[in-house]
Amino acid sequence: MNKIISIFLLCINFCFSQDKSIISNLENLTLNIGEVFKPKSQAINSNGSAVQCVKVIYFNKKGVFSTAKSIIFDREKGTLKANDPGTHEVVAVCIDSNGNRLTKTFNVNVNYPKIKNVKLLTDQKSIYVGNYVKLTFEVTDEFDNKRIIDYWNYDKAQRYFANVGVNLTSSNDKIRIDSSNNILALEEGNTSITANFDRVTDKIDIYIQKNPISELNLISDNSNVKTGDVVKFDVIALDKKGNNHNDMPVEYSFTGRSFDKSSLASGLILEDGRFVGDIPGKYVVTARVGNITSSKIINVFPRNVKREVIGIGEGLVNDKHTSDFWVFEGVDGGDYAVTGTWGADGKAYFWDVSNPSNLKKIDSVQVDARTVNDVKVSQDGKICVISREGASNRKNGIILIDVTNPGDAKIISEYTKNLTGGVHNVFIDNNHIYALSNGERYYILNIDNPLQPTEVGMFEVGKEGQAIHDVWIENGIAYSSNWRDGVYLVDVGNGIAGGSPSNPVSFGNYSYDSGAHHATFPYKSKSTGKFYTVLGDEIFPKGVNPNGTNETAGFIHFVDFTDTKNPKEVAKYELPTHGSHNFWIQEDILYVAMYTGGLRIVDLSGDLLGDLYKQGREIGYLLTGNPKGYIPNDTMVWGAQLYKGHVFYSDFNSGLGAAKVLDDKPDNSKTNQYVE
Repeated sequence: MNKIISIFLLCINFCFSQDKSIISNLENLTLNIGEVFKPKSQAINSNGSAVQCVKVIYFNKKGVFSTAKSIIFDREKGTLKANDPGTHEVVAVCIDSNGNRLTKTFNVNVNYPKIKNVKLLTDQKSIYVGNYVKLTFEVTDEFDNKRIIDYWNYDKAQRYFANVGVNLTSSNDKIRIDSSNNILALEEGNTSITANFDRVTDKIDIYIQKNPISELNLISDNSNVKTGDVVKFDVIALDKKGNNHNDMPVEYSFTGRSFDKSSLASGLILEDGRFVGDIPGKYVVTARVGNITSSKIINVFPRNVKREVIGIGEGLVNDKHTSDFWVFEGVDGGDYAVTGTWGADGKAYFWDVSNPSNLKKIDSVQVDARTVNDVKVSQDGKICVISREGASNRKNGIILIDVTNPGDAKIISEYTKNLTGGVHNVFIDNNHIYALSNGERYYILNIDNPLQPTEVGMFEVGKEGQAIHDVWIENGIAYSSNWRDGVYLVDVGNGIAGGSPSNPVSFGNYSYDSGAHHATFPYKSKSTGKFYTVLGDEIFPKGVNPNGTNETAGFIHFVDFTDTKNPKEVAKYELPTHGSHNFWIQEDILYVAMYTGGLRIVDLSGDLLGDLYKQGREIGYLLTGNPKGYIPNDTMVWGAQLYKGHVFYSDFNSGLGAAKVLDDKPDNSKTNQYVE
């Protein structure tokens, strides 16, 4: 694990120039489960001539921080082995004679194993004439692994059955099965469906009921809304006698026409009847129970939240990369900030930001480190903690600094026990420091006496290949970002699960498929009272190039955690072609560092559902590249923080900055032109 992380970090710091590339027999590679393969790769110049690789190293991209076992490597034999089906990313690293590194990511496809047994399932309690029948398939493969395949999840089903002949047939004409294996109930009575998967078969019996409904009434809480507003639909289903059947299965759908003829209407409707329109236009929402339908028109108007965002001041750092930052109120009532540095000389800078238009560097400290990745300041403004990575003696850990006078910052202590592998992120809360250890766990240190920090607790996921990137503390709950294992909610003093700093107790978790979860921000909506964990992905498709423009990816997931035992992902904010890093939320507004996409500000008011970017919720943005930056004119925003009415940010290439969202409002006078 440590070796893999070291390889990755070294690659970040010493990549070749981008005029070189890697060719490999990993390109378009397809394997079977259990198959062993020996990759062969070569670096070449843009003219096709060979570049000498002293050593070539391979690793599972998802396993950089999580030691994923889908593809594993035998470094002594120079081979890889396929363990899990699907498409996996394998990274090849070429190391030249000078220690420089060039990387390329290859997609390796692993075939799904042969099917040994299949069982047809449906969770529909009642099927009526006019209903589509929703089948799932419990598939057992030749290795006795069972998977539930939802045929209504088209992409997943297609991937799984891509190399398998699938044939569905019915026992009579009471149902119709089309060429895409969609099943429609046509007549009342008994029928059966048989599935044949390359001669592996199963049958399910189905009873189709006569639809008792003769009339539907579709009702909603609003007919005129703005993009992003959630409309809740309900259905009153009446039979011929006027009886209401509120347990009938309802299928919702919609069509729409954009007010702007140059764009297409789009939106989302869920099975529970919640609808949201992304694009201004007229939408027709339809409810169907069997063969009985009812529709309603919804007018969706522009959200009109756009504001101008302007740069106010800049504290230029152009001789090295800037990492994270923190703005705080000092004990003297002044406003100050601290910034870290990346891949450089171990410096952290202190700033007077009392006048955001004139950011003044007032002091610095230098420690034995390559990177000061993270910086935080205690709530009372007295103690600053900085993380340390790449120390020459390999004793990384954390450094505590007295900032009662930020213009004369003094190092007062260090702590390295259990933290020598490098500390990527830290957090201070109520005289406790939460410090990541080697990307695997975090230790909790008491700093009642900052001269002698004392370890009092530790938290780890406790899974094979566990990994963690970040931890954030709020109201006695620690939110840890655990790459493939998602977010963990840990009681460290809240009382919800009886935890404390010395006895951290996990009580909630949400994970998702990307395996790239790197930052969490807890958020309670001011407008709705709902509680969310907001989860950011961090992806560099081509690795990190410290000497040039980077390609970034990854978006922000909004998970409704109001019910801590039943979290649900409900929305996303995804800026096309740009990836997320750190972010801040206050007063239903998201301030997010989108790396190459700049500083972005997003409206989170009301219920959240669907694609927030498409919904026009973006208030404004600022591109922060500076012509005098470490890499001139190259925007690479690392962090964002709202502080006393200004949005502060750190940029990887230009240092510290301050911005302002102007109060001017858009012209709404033409809104009603769309009303008919």
